[in-house]
Amino acid sequence: MTTTLERARPSRTHWLITMYAGGGEFCDGYILSIIGVALPLITGAFHLDAAGAGLIGSASLIGMFFGGLVFGRVTDRVGRQKVYLFDIAAFIILSVLQLFADAPWQLVALRLLMGVAIGADFAIAGTIASEFAPQKSRGPLLVVMVTMWSVGAAVAYVAGWAMLSAGPDAWRWMLASSAIPAALILFLRMGTPESPRWLLSKGRVDEARAVVEQMLGPGADLSDIEADTGVAGRYRDMFRQPYLRRTIFVCVFWACQLLPIYAISTYEPTILHSFGLATGNAAYLGAVVIQIFYVLGSLSGALFVNRGRRKLLLWSSAISALPLLGLAALDRPSAIIVVTLFVVFGVASFASQCLQAIYPSELFPTGIRATANGFATGISRIGAALGTFGAPILLGYSTRLAMLVGAVIAVVGWLVSYWLAPETSGKTLSESSR
Repeated sequence: MTTTLERARPSRTHWLITMYAGGGEFCDGYILSIIGVALPLITGAFHLDAAGAGLIGSASLIGMFFGGLVFGRVTDRVGRQKVYLFDIAAFIILSVLQLFADAPWQLVALRLLMGVAIGADFAIAGTIASEFAPQKSRGPLLVVMVTMWSVGAAVAYVAGWAMLSAGPDAWRWMLASSAIPAALILFLRMGTPESPRWLLSKGRVDEARAVVEQMLGPGADLSDIEADTGVAGRYRDMFRQPYLRRTIFVCVFWACQLLPIYAISTYEPTILHSFGLATGNAAYLGAVVIQIFYVLGSLSGALFVNRGRRKLLLWSSAISALPLLGLAALDRPSAIIVVTLFVVFGVASFASQCLQAIYPSELFPTGIRATANGFATGISRIGAALGTFGAPILLGYSTRLAMLVGAVIAVVGWLVSYWLAPETSGKTLSESSR
């Protein structure tokens, strides 16, 4: 009896592919979060004002716009595997170059290029993991993959905190340290096969069959993959029905999730200090504790993702707004209340973070799946970049006002999701992308 890729049980190969894709997410989370620890030191070293600090903090997010927009389409044209290796190699080179930056503009340029590579990885990681994953396991597997971003962010804060005592140039070693996990992931990714769905979409049937047979055994059935790759996909299709509604939904909900997450993660020690938590190492330690809960929140998505993608998104968006409203409303809250509210925000918002990879992969066919992932990555990072650039300015005026703005953005995300979010649970990629 033959087994199809959609109906197979998750095997060791499925898990390895998911973890290798998640390794890129780990690097993304590490690179984008280590700047939060390093930025106060960079600000002091170069005597930056709020705008200068905001530019360095948001440069990677601006780069992600271009990386996602360009390399998503490149991935659909030349294949998943090539871009999959290229972006990690870029991480290594750019990480090391940050060690030698001696002017703010150099850091901005390097972080911008790093963002281009991260945008490319976001476009490819969710695409390749979803195209190998079986139907029933796709949600939980992608939860694990996306959780690696939170793990990377938490490790970045731990590593940065440990390097604070390295002297005035500690920020250089913090930024360069991302080369270490990137080198490991590049080595592991080298054995990843090309996506059989992409191979079929290019008419390379024998190669697609060989990949599937390697995973499932001889005589593998390609019918469910053919149903997905048989749907034509062109770039302009994203802006026509039925995909226009999906494009708007994915871009807006993703941006509304990321804007407060990135702004808070990038400036978390500063925000905690503004609430009177502590100064120096204690503020960084508080940020580490909160990041650990973010990881737990992301993993909790595995409990709910197969019970309804739409339901998970709506509940997550609604609950994540409440602690930010609380932080905006309370006058001089105690340290335990501040940390608790940030923990609730993190657990709630990160519980549905997996949908940033799941929805673009399930709502678009193979021909434009990476393109859609890349486009949504790019557009969502415009909002995140604006938030990260504007956060230090807004925080300088009023931390409570900044929290209120974050809550309003979460409510906007809920409204758009209520209006546009479809239900894709229990469907094959060909069914959900039609």
